[in-house]
Parts: sequence; structure tokens; C-alpha cells
Amino acid sequence: MDFNIWQLVLEASFVVKLVMLILFLGSIWSWYIIFQYIWMLKKAQHHARKFEEDFWASSNVKQFYYQLTKNERLPRGMGHIFVEGFNEYNKLSHHHNMSATSLLSGIQRALKVALLKESAYLNRNLASLASVGSVSPYIGLFGTVWGIMHSFMGLSQSTTAVTITVVAPGIAEALVATAIGLFAAIPATLFYNHFSDKVDALLGTYETFADEFLGIIQGEAEK
Repeated sequence: MDFNIWQLVLEASFVVKLVMLILFLGSIWSWYIIFQYIWMLKKAQHHARKFEEDFWASSNVKQFYYQLTKNERLPRGMGHIFVEGFNEYNKLSHHHNMSATSLLSGIQRALKVALLKESAYLNRNLASLASVGSVSPYIGLFGTVWGIMHSFMGLSQSTTAVTITVVAPGIAEALVATAIGLFAAIPATLFYNHFSDKVDALLGTYETFADEFLGIIQGEAEK
């Protein structure tokens, strides 16, 4: 008798069906994160390139700051780091008795906090993607072991002769859980590694800009 995948799923035991449902929901969640990250990283990379072009083309840092902050919605990424750093510079530069070292230390702290916030934003769902990639094969394996155990328990109560034709459907039903687990895990793991590299590269760009911006402020403070 021929069995298709849908028929195997329908004829599986309750526990195996529950495992398949969990894996299916995990797969949907991971693909949601994947498409979200594709859009988010593409947008973040575009904004970073445009910000750097506009920043280095500007001849006046203060004028660039006011132009960037004239909208109610503040920028993310490199723009956010710049705004936080310049806000701190504006606040501390009004203290006339403050040394250049203290000024730079305060701005450096503000830049570090902004970098940490951007890192948290870029990494916010990567842990979920990693969890789906690492846990799904084990959940699928649990479903397979349970399904095979359930099949053999049924066979032990059978009064007819046990043949491969009798055993095969039950084992096939159980193995579907492993297949679904791998289907959920493989893309989640691949995209997790890909996005982790992209996020690290983007954060490296942010850190480089923060160092360059601090150098500009240092030059202003020493004048």
C-alpha cells in the first residue's frame, strides 16, 4: 500500500503529531525571523552607507547634527550613535572647567552605550533562530523514537505474523518527525551563521565610525 506524507502525518500517534506541530510552528517562526532579518540588514546596510556619504560630505558637523535631528523620529544605526555622541558633546562642552580628557571620556561612554543598544537591536532575534536550529533535530528524534516504540508495542500485541509490510508504515510515520525536524533546523542554522556574520560586520562598521567621530571631537577639544 502506498503512503504519502500527509497520510503518514494523519496516521501518526498523538505524541508524534504534537511533536510535528511544534516543529512546524518552530519552522514558521524561524522563516519569519529570516525574512525579517533579510529586510532589516538590507535597510541597515543602506542607511549606514548613506549616512557615511552624507557625514563625510558635510563640512560642518554641528549643522549636520541639526539637519539629522530636525525630524521627530531619530535615526537608527550609525546615525543614532552619532546623535548620542554629539548630544553628550553639547552637554559637556558647556562646562567650561571640564578638561579635554573628561570631555572625551564622557563622549566615549555615550558612544559605547549607543553601540550596545544597536548591538542589542541587531541581535534581538538571533538567539531564537539559533534555538530552532539546535533543538529541532532533537525534538524530531524524540518523535521518531516515541513513534517507533509505539509501533513495536502495537506489534507485540498482534496475533498475526510480523512482516516488513506490517512494520514499515509505523516506522515511516515515526521517521517523518525526524525529517520535519531537519527541515526546521537546517535553514535556521544556515541563516543564523549568515546573519551573525552580517551583524558582526555591521557592528564593526559602527565601531569604526565611533572611533573616527571621537577623533574629530578630540581635534575640536584641542583647538
